[in-house]
Amino acid sequence: MKLRLSFALIMITTALFAQKTKTENIIFISIDGYRWQELFRGIDSSILAMKTYRQQDSASIMKKYGAATVAERRAKLMPFFWGTIAKQGQLYGNRDFNNKVNVRNKYWFSYPGRSETICGYYDPKINSNSYPNNPNENIFEFINKQKGYTGKVVTIASWDAVSNIVNRDRNKMPLINPFERVEGKLTEAQILANEIQGFMPNYFGESVRWDACTYAIAKSYLSANHPKVMYIDFADPDDLGHAGQYDFYLDAAHYLDKMVNNLWQLVQTDPFYKDKTTIVICPDHGRGLGKQWPGHGSGTAGSNETWLAVIGPDTPATGEVKSEGQIYQDEIAQTMAKLLGFSFTANHPVQPAIKSVFK
Repeated sequence: MKLRLSFALIMITTALFAQKTKTENIIFISIDGYRWQELFRGIDSSILAMKTYRQQDSASIMKKYGAATVAERRAKLMPFFWGTIAKQGQLYGNRDFNNKVNVRNKYWFSYPGRSETICGYYDPKINSNSYPNNPNENIFEFINKQKGYTGKVVTIASWDAVSNIVNRDRNKMPLINPFERVEGKLTEAQILANEIQGFMPNYFGESVRWDACTYAIAKSYLSANHPKVMYIDFADPDDLGHAGQYDFYLDAAHYLDKMVNNLWQLVQTDPFYKDKTTIVICPDHGRGLGKQWPGHGSGTAGSNETWLAVIGPDTPATGEVKSEGQIYQDEIAQTMAKLLGFSFTANHPVQPAIKSVFK
C-alpha cells in the first residue's frame, strides 16, 4: 500500500511539474541601455533642456513626445507598449510604485547584464564587455537540446559581443551578428535585409549595426524560417545614449516600439505563431540620472535599474504592475523555460522563475 501511495504521489508531482503551457514559441528582445524612466514616464524634459544632449530643436522633439501628463507622454513615445502590452500583457519596473526590476550583477553594463539574463545566473568573473566566450550555459542552448526545438533556436544581434555572450563557438547555434549575412535559400525579403546593412553608415564602428537592419533580418527570418525561439538583441538606445544624443535616443525608443508592434502583428497573423507565442522584452542595464544620463556602470547611480515586459497566452493581462515588488534579471531565463513547459538546468545554479508571469 505504501509503495502504491508513493508511486501515486510521484506521478501526481510529475504531472504538476510537466503541466502543459500554451506557449510553444518565445521571442526574447533585449533593448540595450533603455531606462525605465522613459518607458514609464515618457520624455525627460530636464535632459532635453540640456543643449549638449540634443542635435535637434527642443520644440520639435516636445511636439513629437511632449504632453501634459505622464500617461500621455509615455503613450506618445511608446504607443504599442501602452496601447497593447499594458492591456494584454504585463509591465514591471515602475519605481514610482516601488515596483522594482534590477540586475543582480555589480557591474551594471552590457556583457554582465546580458549574461545574467540569458543564463539565469550572475557570474562575478564576467566583468568586462571584452570578456571571451561565456563559460555559463544559457537558456537558448538548453532549449535547443529539447525535443522539437533542435535547430529551431536563433539569435540576431546588433552588437558583435553577443556571439561571445551566447558562446556560439560552443553550441554552434545559428547567430547573425553585425554585417553577417543569412545564408541558404532566401526569400526576396531576406536578400534585401542582407544587402541593406551594408548601405548604412558605420556611425558607431564595425562592432554594431543599426537596429533597423537587425529588425529587417529578424522579421524576414521569422517569416521564412519559422524558428521556435528567437533572441533579438537591439543596441541603438545605448549607442545613442553614450553619444549624448537624447533626442535620437527618444527616436530610437519610438521606432523600436513600432518594430515590436510589427513583430507582434506577424505573430498574431501567422498560424505557426498565433496564440502560441510569448514575447519577453527587457534591457541589460539602466542609465544614469540628469547629467549622468549618457553613462552607466557601477559608478553611475541608477544604472542597475531595469524593467520587464511580457505578452503571451500564458501571462495574465495585469498590465502595468503597480504593487510593491522586486524582480531580478537572472529570473528571466527560468521564466522563459517554464513558459515552454521546461525546467532550465545548466552547468551553474539557475534562479527560479517569476511566478506572477503565469496564470
